[in-house]
Amino acid sequence: MSTLWFILVALMLTTYVVLDGFDLGAGVLHLGTAKNDAERRTVLRAIGPVWDGNEVWLIAAGGTLFFSFPILYARAFSGFYLPLFLVLWLLMLRGIAIELRSTLPSLVWSSFWDGCFTLGSTLLAFVFGVALANVVRGVAINSSGTFFEPLWTTFSPLSKAPGVIDWYTALIGLLAVAALTVHGAAYLVMKTAGALQQRLLSSLKCWWAVLVVLLTVSTAATFLLRPPLLHSFVLRPWITALPLAALIGLFGTMWSAQRAKESAAFLFSCLFIGAMLASTAAVLYPDVLPAVNPARSLTVTNTAASTYGLSIGLVWWTAGIVLAITYFTFTYRLFHGKVHASVVHRGS
Repeated sequence: MSTLWFILVALMLTTYVVLDGFDLGAGVLHLGTAKNDAERRTVLRAIGPVWDGNEVWLIAAGGTLFFSFPILYARAFSGFYLPLFLVLWLLMLRGIAIELRSTLPSLVWSSFWDGCFTLGSTLLAFVFGVALANVVRGVAINSSGTFFEPLWTTFSPLSKAPGVIDWYTALIGLLAVAALTVHGAAYLVMKTAGALQQRLLSSLKCWWAVLVVLLTVSTAATFLLRPPLLHSFVLRPWITALPLAALIGLFGTMWSAQRAKESAAFLFSCLFIGAMLASTAAVLYPDVLPAVNPARSLTVTNTAASTYGLSIGLVWWTAGIVLAITYFTFTYRLFHGKVHASVVHRGS
């Protein structure tokens, strides 16, 4: 039962990254690729009907984690106290920027909030990548099963007491920025037209090249730092299908973009991000939070709630997820198609 809940938590976090990821990517591109106020409003209108709903998946994933792995929830949230507050403030900054930029008819006012939106989106993508890298690298869990990470120590991932940021976690943070920017560009290419769309397509191709380089370097660095992760492919050969799917998504994104297959490019981008996160979860299993000392790692066994509670919770979780999927399906179908500068949506 604990393994099932591990899969469900991973699925919800992946859903959040896939959905809110294109919002973050749109934010990274917002200030530089959109050249005037009309184009920037178009970018915001492309995500306006869905951006705040997408963030609900993060809250839902946190709630699911609290229910299914309460020990992990307590220790991770206290150990990553500083990064979690950064995430909170950056989420607030993005939301405020979207809502306030059009409240005054002033170029200075809107430009300021445009800058805040791009800054918040870029930093949030970076912080999410750093957080994932900390999980892959491992944290300094002590004999009592707790830990607290400062923002940085020696900048070495091999330290016995590593900080949140070192050269490896920063590398994965940059990888996350590149991946989500490509994802956001693919979404915006699908939602826009004209000169803005052509600029977004050019940005997609440039960021895609950056992504390929960072992905190659990051993959090599990950297996050099954590050789035991390679053993997971020996124990569970089916895992190999996940990175292969990620590669199909990565190259399918560019192949589709070059052939003006807009929807296909976005779907391939979704496949890349989803398969990459699934690969990470699969190679880490049964660990949910590895430790620098492997004997102290938090696993699906030593952090899960009782089997009875997980069984009962599965019934309510299923009902809730069906309602959520129904709502999101309706929302995305309602606001499908291209956006134009003359159309006004909430969040513009």
